[in-house]
Amino acid sequence: MIILPIVIITGKVVAVLHFMDFAKQVEYIQKIFFITGIAMLIQLFFGHRLPLVSGPSMILLIGIAASRGSNFNSIYSAVLFGGVFLTILAITGMISRLSKIFTQKVVATILLMVAFTITPTILNLIVNPYHLAFMNFCFALIFLFLMFVVNRFLSGIWEATHILWATIIGSIVYLAINPPQTFPEVNLVSLPLTKPISIVFDPILVFSFVVCFFAVLINDIGSLQSVGPIINPDKMGARMTRGVTVTGISNMLAGFIGVIGVVNYTLSPGVIIATKNASRYTLIFAALVLVVFSFLPIFLAIISLIPSVVVAVVLTYIMCSQISASLSIVFKQGFKFEDGLTIALPIMLSILVSFLPKEALEFFPSVLLPILGNGFVMGVLAVLFMEHVVFRERN
Repeated sequence: MIILPIVIITGKVVAVLHFMDFAKQVEYIQKIFFITGIAMLIQLFFGHRLPLVSGPSMILLIGIAASRGSNFNSIYSAVLFGGVFLTILAITGMISRLSKIFTQKVVATILLMVAFTITPTILNLIVNPYHLAFMNFCFALIFLFLMFVVNRFLSGIWEATHILWATIIGSIVYLAINPPQTFPEVNLVSLPLTKPISIVFDPILVFSFVVCFFAVLINDIGSLQSVGPIINPDKMGARMTRGVTVTGISNMLAGFIGVIGVVNYTLSPGVIIATKNASRYTLIFAALVLVVFSFLPIFLAIISLIPSVVVAVVLTYIMCSQISASLSIVFKQGFKFEDGLTIALPIMLSILVSFLPKEALEFFPSVLLPILGNGFVMGVLAVLFMEHVVFRERN
């Protein structure tokens, strides 16, 4: 109930970016369900072996959205090479050395940039098609405020599954106002896998995704560390190494079959506290359900009818939570004016780049476009420069 809306919404956003054909979108979502379920099973048996939920990475969604000028094979080859990069970091023990680079300000800024750089995608989901823009915008505003108001009075499992119920109720209401004209034909049962991609090495695009995978690494480590204080697992260092290694391998597999990669989510501690259940066997069942769903395109076609405006609202709600989490990191310790500058420039730069008109990007050097046209990548490079060069602390 908790992971389904996240997988569906992320899958729908990326599928719409790639394909106009509804059947192709469903096929893509099938592969996301499959890779998410398989990644969770490998983690639970051979990886970190902790009660952690895995799912599509929002950071890689931004990377894919910013790389739409590149062809499909180049994008997912870059995801594959990013998975290789992450696996090598874990196996060689480089993670502990890199942790010094990612200070609290850098981590907080990266979390903020994930939310801000995805806004063009959210906006496009709301206003397209343009003849429904006003109705969709009004619906989005009312729906978003209602989500926050209702969540204020929820607790326990209802609070944990709030996104699912909001997605269902919002879809029913919107489809009642603006019903779909047709329901495309899809198979009842089919394999979730198609032929693998043709591997293409585009060094600039690979570098762009490697920067994104640094953020994936932060997300993964943060998720693993989040359950530590709750269940006190033994051999946490080894679990972390195995967990990141499996995340890397899972992303290699995702890139190979042409689908967005996965990461461990930080929402698991809240679920453990709400349900008072820290058993990983519960997640084994959930992962198997995801794999079964991946073979049922008719089921995925039905849930893919979730209106784009509902997807946009739920995504906005999730990003608001992310901004709140990042601000709590920022203000955990003393906050100076220079700290604000370290965070402000990367955020402003990431927003400016994310909203660059397509007509302007056509005049950029195509070889540098995966970096200069990616707001998230530019923001990450900027925050590392501000933190470790401009305002570097002198011992």
